[in-house]
Amino acid sequence: MTDADLPEMLRDENSIIRRYVRTLARYERLMEISRTLNSTLNINTLLEQIVRAATDLIETEAASILLLNRSGTLHFEASIDPEGLSLESVEVPLDNSLAGWVVTHGEPLLIADVRQEPRWSSQIDDTTTFRTRNLLAVPMRVQRRIVGCLEAVNKRDDRAFTDEDVNTLTTLAAQAAVAVENARLFEQSDLISEMVHEIRTPLAAIRATMHIIDRPELSEEKRRKLLETVQQETSRLTNLTTEFLDFARLESGRTRLQRRPVDIIRLIWDAAETMRQQADARNITLDTELPTPDGRFHVVGDAEKIRQVVLNLLSNAIKYTRPGGHVWLRGGLDGNFFRVEVEDTGIGISERHLPHVFDKFFRVDDDTSDRHGSGLGLAIARRIVEGHGGTIGVRSEQGKGSVFWFMLPLPSSAPPSPD
Repeated sequence: MTDADLPEMLRDENSIIRRYVRTLARYERLMEISRTLNSTLNINTLLEQIVRAATDLIETEAASILLLNRSGTLHFEASIDPEGLSLESVEVPLDNSLAGWVVTHGEPLLIADVRQEPRWSSQIDDTTTFRTRNLLAVPMRVQRRIVGCLEAVNKRDDRAFTDEDVNTLTTLAAQAAVAVENARLFEQSDLISEMVHEIRTPLAAIRATMHIIDRPELSEEKRRKLLETVQQETSRLTNLTTEFLDFARLESGRTRLQRRPVDIIRLIWDAAETMRQQADARNITLDTELPTPDGRFHVVGDAEKIRQVVLNLLSNAIKYTRPGGHVWLRGGLDGNFFRVEVEDTGIGISERHLPHVFDKFFRVDDDTSDRHGSGLGLAIARRIVEGHGGTIGVRSEQGKGSVFWFMLPLPSSAPPSPD
């Protein structure tokens, strides 16, 4: 070794030290993230933490997480890029997709230039201003089972992904997979616990009624009213279990939405007619403001599920509007979407409750009448609308009424059919 070799050796040694320090910092950060993930049981919060951690650790512009549902379909569940965070669920085919390849083969995939990759689909890029250049995708594995795929997109400053990036993202994906499974199990146990709690009330009412209905001293009028009570509680029990099952299937991905042309005007008209008798029985005026159902207005989706959303919004509006009140059902074009609104002159919703009305099990406190429900109707509606690539919302003022609305994309902007 000569004096001339010394600077080069020092540079190599310094480079090794910097790389070691950087790797150590990464794994310290991974340990910190692991503790955070394992203490989070809210699935949406968890998904956000995972994609933020991926962009932070791998130093990328964007990241996304795709989960495999029990029905065997793959869904974008969360993504983050310079435009912000999205928690909208979008179905992705297992065949002919990069994420599908990762999930099917259970191996990491590094694409240095997506333009040279035949399996790359620009579908997501085409709907935003974001442009994917390169990506690293790794499987999310719980023991021997693949539950999803974690992607890091666009290495910052146009750098290339490294082996260290692959190892780091693989470690994060393993931690994330366990955390997601724990959150799913918690939500299932939470759902079962709530279901048991809810069905106990109608069951107790039925049991108490049947206990006294055969007493000989009861008049026929009393006996008739008791039988009506049994019928009402049986109907309530049926509705509760139906909503719990609907929500559980939507949560688990076992309900696959159809993708067929739907005459949305005809569907809304039919839903209004279905609810008109209920409105009349409560002395509530139900008006519709819709274009003529001439076949010109179509969305792509599941007609029965969309109808379920409309019926739910109408039912709630009628239920929470006092006799003599008014409910309006409106529909029409809104840019590249079809917008449906249900307005009422009901009790309204307080400002503090508005952010939670689409949460599962949430009910607005109201002691003006005896109104029962599972607290899942609006949560189910949100899942259905978002599953169609749409949005749902509400505006309300306590004591003055509410307007619930949802928008579904028209065929030109609707997600392609998976069939």
